[in-house]
Formats: sequence, C-alpha cells, structure tokens
Amino acid sequence: MHSHQPASKVRQLAAAVVGNVVEWYDFIVFGLLTVVISRLFFPTGSQYASLLLTTATFGVGFFMRPVGGIFLGIYADRKGRKAALLLIIGLMTFAIGMIAFAPTYAAIGIAAPLIIVLARLLQGFATGGEFSCATTFLVEIAPAHRRCFYGSWQMCGLGAAVLMGTLLGALVTRGLTPDALDRWGWRIPFLFGLIIGPIGLYIRRYLDETPDFVATRGAPTEEHAFGTTLAAHFKQMAVCLALSGGPSVQFYVLLVYMPTFASTQLHLPLGTALVAQSVGLIFLVVLVPLFGVLADHIGRKPIMMGAFALYLALAYPLFSWVHESPSFGRLMIMQIVLCSLLGMFYGPLATVLVEQFPTRIRSTGLAIPYNLGVMIFGGFAQFFVTWLIHA
Repeated sequence: MHSHQPASKVRQLAAAVVGNVVEWYDFIVFGLLTVVISRLFFPTGSQYASLLLTTATFGVGFFMRPVGGIFLGIYADRKGRKAALLLIIGLMTFAIGMIAFAPTYAAIGIAAPLIIVLARLLQGFATGGEFSCATTFLVEIAPAHRRCFYGSWQMCGLGAAVLMGTLLGALVTRGLTPDALDRWGWRIPFLFGLIIGPIGLYIRRYLDETPDFVATRGAPTEEHAFGTTLAAHFKQMAVCLALSGGPSVQFYVLLVYMPTFASTQLHLPLGTALVAQSVGLIFLVVLVPLFGVLADHIGRKPIMMGAFALYLALAYPLFSWVHESPSFGRLMIMQIVLCSLLGMFYGPLATVLVEQFPTRIRSTGLAIPYNLGVMIFGGFAQFFVTWLIHA
C-alpha cells in the first residue's frame, strides 16, 4: 500500500495545480496579446482608445469572479472539492475555445467583441472558484508540517502558466510577420490552451475526496444562514482581502501589463520584452516552492513581511532606472529582482489564506475576499495604468 502513496500524492498535486495553470495561462495570453486583440476586435480611430477598450474587456471578467467564487465555493463546501474542480476546468476550457475560434471584427462586426466579452465573463465566473477550491484541496491533503510546501505549488502553477504563455507569446510575436500574426498567429497560444483543459479533466476525474471534507460531511453540524456564517469570520476575510490585494497589483502590472508598457512606452520590441519577462519568471517558479519549504520551518510571517517590504523599497527605483535608459538588459534585471521577491511572497501565501477558515466554509470563505481583492486591485490595474500614462 505504501508503495503507491508517492504516486498518489503527485497525481493529487498535479490535479490541483493543472486548473490554475489553465486559468492563468489564458489570462496571461490575453493580457500579453492586448495590442493585437485591440486591433482585431476593438478597432477605433486611435491606438489609445482601442487599448483602453481591450484592457477594460480584460478587467470585466473580474466582476464575475466574486459571483463565481460564491456559487462554486458553496458547491465545493457542499458537494466536495472534486466535483467543483471538475466543473470549473470544464467551464474554463469552453471559454478558451470561444476566444480561440472567435471571428474578428472585420468578419462579423460588433458580434466579435461581444463574443470576447462573453468569454471573459465565463472565464471570470469559473476562475472565481478555481483558486479557493484547488488551494483548499492542496492544503487539506498535505501533512501538517508541509502545508506551505504543498500550498506553494498552487502559486508555482501560476508562475509556470505565465512562463508558458510568455514563451508562446514571444514565439509567435518574434517568429511571425505582423500580417501573419494578425491573420492567424494570435490564435496559436489560445489553441494550445485547449490541449491543457482535457488533460486536466482526465486527471481530476480520478481524484479522491480530501480526508478533511469527508470528516466534516459525516459529522453533525448546525445550520446557519449564509450571511451569518460569513459574518462570524469577518476578520479572517479582511485579512485575506488585504493579502490578496497587494500581490494582485504587483502581478498584473509586473507580469501582465509589462510587455504592453515596454512596447508602447519604452519602445522596445514586444518579443524582447517577453524574453526578459521569461527569465524573471524562471526565478519566480523556482523560488516559490523553496520559500514554501522555508515557511514550514521558520514560519509564514517573516517571509511574507520581508518580501513585501523589499518590494516596496525597490519597485520605484527599478522602474525609474529602466525608464531613463530603456534596454533589454535593464528590463531583464528589473524583472529578475521583482519576480524573485514576488516568488518569496507567494511561497507561503496560498496556505496562509486557506488556514484562516474552518473546513466547512473554507472554499467559500476564501473565495469571496480573494476574488474581491483580485478584482479591485488586479483586474483593472492595466486599465488604470493605461489611463494614467495617457493623462
């Protein structure tokens, strides 16, 4: 029996992380191809207006995240983590397909941007439940002394998804002519995302339910109104909102908007910006589980507070340094430093968020503040940066 245990744990880790990979891969690809999508689906008389419409479309999906978080979180807390994980990855795969095969504005007119907006709303609904359900699953299957290490793989999957999307984005933008990119090349990264979804469905189909959920399902519990239950954990929800908001701003500006910023403001080739970002992401992906292990040994607080303090101290000087003399080397150094600090913060983050709530409301309790934090501070980060630069 013990000989099968390691394989079982690896399969469980992969099943939890694969949905996060699908979620963030699609979000990143959309963000990285903002300039191309703005031309094809939101054509206007000015580049600024097209970019603003596209970044607003990117952000509109975030309005659905709290809604999806509530419904899918309740579903996970009542029906089980496995059932929710299967439903979520199915919805996300369908939304990716909508974008991958969407006709452009030149082909069907106003219906084209409407398809993109509907796909983003569906993605927002599905991803609203993904992080809380999958992270809850990871932490609940982890040994007590390795919870941060297990939880760190959720954030590691996020970094891997961004890296994968960035590399594919660099490949199509550097390997294709602008005309080929506009005609068909932009679809390649989205079509690749359709491959990941069925793999995730297959892996998640054979999961076992977590022991924590099985134990609470069989135990007698008092019935409380939904609002009353959440109000009893208001402090924990406030903590999760704060912990989700800061990293969301960092993530969306540093890893989603940066290629657009480098292209439109620093006047560096888009492919060059994506290569610099890829190098930084390698550091992030490697450091996340290492700091997860360290957090299991020395505690969560020192690592998270240290990472955030260093980020606050270094972000503005690094941006100013790159802006005064834009180059591939400077951009890459900035990405390495800031991605490393983000990886340090991400190490214990997922586990800290899950540990705020008891098992019976864990998915729902985490989903609401996490998605509000991401929506408020992250979803429209690109929009406000675009507007601020113009202003």
